[in-house]
Amino acid sequence: MDINAPVFPESIADGEVASWHVAVGQWVARDQILVDIETDKVVLEVVAPSAGRLTKILKAVGAVVGSEECLAKFETGENQTEGSADAAAAGQDADENQPSSASSTTSSTAAITPSASPSARKLAEESSIVLASIVGTGKNGLINKEDVLQAVARAQQIGSENPISVATNMTVSAGVDRTASGDRIERRVPMTRLRASIAKRLVEAQQNAAMLTTFNEVDMTAIMLLRKQYKEAFQKAHNGTRLGFMSFFVKACTEALKRFPGVNASIDGADVVYHGYQDVGVAVSSPRGLVVPVIRDADSLTLAEIEDQIGQYGLKANNAQLSIDEMTGGTFTISNGGGFGSMLSTPILNPPQTAILGMHKIQDRPMAIEGEVVIRPMMYLALSYDHRLIDGQEAVRFLVTVKDFLEEPARILLDI
Repeated sequence: MDINAPVFPESIADGEVASWHVAVGQWVARDQILVDIETDKVVLEVVAPSAGRLTKILKAVGAVVGSEECLAKFETGENQTEGSADAAAAGQDADENQPSSASSTTSSTAAITPSASPSARKLAEESSIVLASIVGTGKNGLINKEDVLQAVARAQQIGSENPISVATNMTVSAGVDRTASGDRIERRVPMTRLRASIAKRLVEAQQNAAMLTTFNEVDMTAIMLLRKQYKEAFQKAHNGTRLGFMSFFVKACTEALKRFPGVNASIDGADVVYHGYQDVGVAVSSPRGLVVPVIRDADSLTLAEIEDQIGQYGLKANNAQLSIDEMTGGTFTISNGGGFGSMLSTPILNPPQTAILGMHKIQDRPMAIEGEVVIRPMMYLALSYDHRLIDGQEAVRFLVTVKDFLEEPARILLDI
């Protein structure tokens, strides 16, 4: 039977084969992951429809594929006796599927080892890479050192297990950097689809919006006292969910968005779309790049529910398991650079949204309170907004409202 690419949503035109987890001839169980397809938003996994084995791979790593396009040939069945005639037949089948050119597919680890330069072989051995799974770009399909470096770099950027060394259950070795000793090696690595998509959207945001940033600072004393007082009780009452800062910011922003609907709107051509709901995107760093999963109807969620969703999104982002639905939409975005030590920044809009809030590091600073100098935990806030829709006074008032909610959390409960 055919192994096809998944059905892509309308927002995704095509994908790229990121990694094969199974070699030709290797027996797999039902629902075992065969291949990862990387799109400009998420990594989609294609699993085995039943127990069996791959008989032929049609799309090598790096190949561009469309929705439901055939990726490989698959044979159903069970591996009765390991090392028997069936296993020998699998090796024979793998030999028949050996690629004959640079446009051919990856092959079984049991297949004939392809030709490679001495430096490429040495680098492959040091990096625990099986050469049979690399498509050579040299003359007559020769694998050179650059092909091996690109394979290693691709696996490292995707953040998944090295598809080339799956048979030995080994991950990419950082030892590849040791080959640079005494040499001036440069690595030219193609951008991942996600990184290219991020780059394109950031440039578009700066070119197509009249972006401006306003700043303020917030005294975090009240929230820090709340967390200190109720942290253990909160975690016990909500099945281990920890009380963090993000839930307070999400709540403060959703309440402020209700008061300033223009900040929650988006521009669609010549129209302004005012959203009657607050779907807050939370920027999350992942091995593949920055992703922005969305907390739906954030205004109706409790602090515990918000913290729980953020925690789940963080785990999914690190494991490249975020779905397209989880990253689609959003009416407002919060980005927290404080976790990395950022003191001040100007966040870039996430189109078609018209505003984004930037959080920063909490720093003890001397403040003048009622005529006295006291030390308070302070955080700078930055609100970048599209001046085509949002006036300066509206942006400033929105940010001040967020500041007031954070400095006096009781205002959220009292709706004042």
